[in-house]
Amino acid sequence: MAKKKKALRKTDPSRKIIDLERNTENSDNEFLTTNQGLRINDNQNSLKSGDRGATLLEDFILREKITHFDHERIPERIVHARGSAAHGIFELYESMSKYTKAGFLNDTSRVTPVFVRFSTVAGSRGSSDLARDVRGFSVKFYTEEGNYDLVGNNMPVFFIQDAMKFPDLVHAVKPEPHNEIPQAASAHDTFWDFISLMPESMHMIMWVMSDRAIPRSFRMMEGFGVHTFRFINEQGKSHFVKFHWKPVLGVHSVAWDEAQNISGKDPDFHRRDLWEAIESGQFPQWELGVQLIDEKDEHKFPFDLLDPTKLIPEELVPVRIIGRLTLNRNPDNFFAETEQVAFHPGHLVPGIDFTNDPLLQGRLFSYTDTQLSRLGSPNFHEIPINRPVVDIHNNQRDGHMRQTINKGQTSYEPNTLGGGCPFQAMVKKFGFTSFLERIDAKKIRNRSKSFTDHFGQATMFLNSQSEPERKHLTDALRFELAKVQTVAIRQRMVNLLTQVDKKLADDVASALGLIAGKPEMPMNHSFPADANPKDYQPKKVPPTIESSEALSMANTAKDSIATRKIAILAANGVDDESLASIKTALETKGAMVKVIAPGMGSIKSKSGKMISVDESFLISASVLYDAVFVPAGEKSAAALIEEPDAIHFINEAFKHCKAIGAEGEGTDLIEASEIGLNPNDDIEQGVITNDDNRSKLAKDFINAVAKHRFWERETARKVPA
Repeated sequence: MAKKKKALRKTDPSRKIIDLERNTENSDNEFLTTNQGLRINDNQNSLKSGDRGATLLEDFILREKITHFDHERIPERIVHARGSAAHGIFELYESMSKYTKAGFLNDTSRVTPVFVRFSTVAGSRGSSDLARDVRGFSVKFYTEEGNYDLVGNNMPVFFIQDAMKFPDLVHAVKPEPHNEIPQAASAHDTFWDFISLMPESMHMIMWVMSDRAIPRSFRMMEGFGVHTFRFINEQGKSHFVKFHWKPVLGVHSVAWDEAQNISGKDPDFHRRDLWEAIESGQFPQWELGVQLIDEKDEHKFPFDLLDPTKLIPEELVPVRIIGRLTLNRNPDNFFAETEQVAFHPGHLVPGIDFTNDPLLQGRLFSYTDTQLSRLGSPNFHEIPINRPVVDIHNNQRDGHMRQTINKGQTSYEPNTLGGGCPFQAMVKKFGFTSFLERIDAKKIRNRSKSFTDHFGQATMFLNSQSEPERKHLTDALRFELAKVQTVAIRQRMVNLLTQVDKKLADDVASALGLIAGKPEMPMNHSFPADANPKDYQPKKVPPTIESSEALSMANTAKDSIATRKIAILAANGVDDESLASIKTALETKGAMVKVIAPGMGSIKSKSGKMISVDESFLISASVLYDAVFVPAGEKSAAALIEEPDAIHFINEAFKHCKAIGAEGEGTDLIEASEIGLNPNDDIEQGVITNDDNRSKLAKDFINAVAKHRFWERETARKVPA
């Protein structure tokens, strides 16, 4: 049969023969199709009731695409596979009853249990915590009206505007399918090929290339709901709402070089950090804030509230702080809790509802579908970590791994044999009712022209960065694009950067041996038949405000050293009073202090006292600590000077802009390092030495640690490490 087919093709190439074993490699005349062979004429937009309307369940193309994507990996999550979690509580500061009837946001005396999971997005379960990536920030509230899941990220915007593109985005950033390389990294051809053809991603790219993508810890990063949701009060009035989590410890990052080193030294760095903080009683805390917009003000902004690639600058709508989240208990079993917890943006309570954000609309389908595949059963809600604290009454029965044993004859409604139970919550205030939104629109695959500004907020974000942050962002783009092997992709990307900022584009291009030119914008081919196509093409709108203070980590809290990890370098002969004094001062302020020495066990102090060693240089490194201190002691300092790892510890801490302190002979180690004791390395650059006043030395060092980093060193001095 195969031979006959080949012969026919040779003699009559115009004749079409269906070949069930045909090659599926790319060809010049290949068209997008569904899995049933139906050609797709719009792979950019889901089917909606009007260009700003809700996504329709009948969109079989979207459902097929998302369903296949949801089931591509088992058993780990396709995205957010690498995670860490903890139990805690949420406490409300002020009642939100004016805006929402959600019970846990009305009663300030109520304490709501929560389970919070943090995660990276692109990597597998075995990848490093320190990849440059978005971080998931998902909170499950176990309320008295059922479970409410706020499923967000540590960045307030996203790469794409429509859920139709989510499988494409993740396929592009995941390891390339032909060789499964690279793991947990976006610095490769397929990701930047996709991004350079998707101008709507430019705002998110600014965030991912910024220091926000390499947080110091889960405890020191913000969280956002990303989408615009609705609050609905008892009278049925709606307000749009954006959710924010503000860390009490401030927002801090690591340096990129440091992140790469941490991945080799301790790939579980963030996971370990969260666990140890809770175990030590230093409970992480965030405050919940909301941005509220009256329904009548929906269209008063120059951007669309339904566009997930946009944020609302806090200068336009201030964040109102309404409550506090505290994580106070680690899981008892990682798999049973952290791995099996099932979040879903569709887990709502009365008083909170969706908007027609087209990315959110697709997530509402995707999450349930994913849990069915990953947890293998429609009964995943019966796993203890997913169970609500209220009783469940419905007519759902059976299914794989069913735990509940239902009694009685009936499993349907309405019924008389079961006394009519369970009843509908006929009174609206006792049950969930969707917001009564008027819909009068054509069924269409399209995107509103209010979604076409892809560059204005990207420019605003860049303008908001401090000089060190901007330098880091530029360096990140250089690093990522230098890893791209296809020159045409690099060129297309730097050309696109000109729409964000010409200097940024030129700075990146120069490092790549390119010249940034005018971008060739990918055409948007989806618009109403009677519309002007130019109205629907990517464009740049000047940002509403030039910059926003809230978008720079330079403006974050820098007044605490609680939970900071401090290394004290010591050896035999250390001055025990010097060591004990600084250790007590640091621990009194909540820092976590470890003594590091050339060997494990213990060291003998100057007075003959035995001091326990927490770690040796063999397993320790400066990248695992926030600051370093060298106490006095002539013999101790002399021994450390002879220890290459101790010299490297100081050099590397200085390179990564951390606070460094020394007392007495401890300064000899600094003088022996590459940094020396330069007169310019005063307290402003975070190198703290003082021979005269021990209490002042401790105070100055603590203040330096609280500042987190001294980024000016990056341009002031270059120290090899």
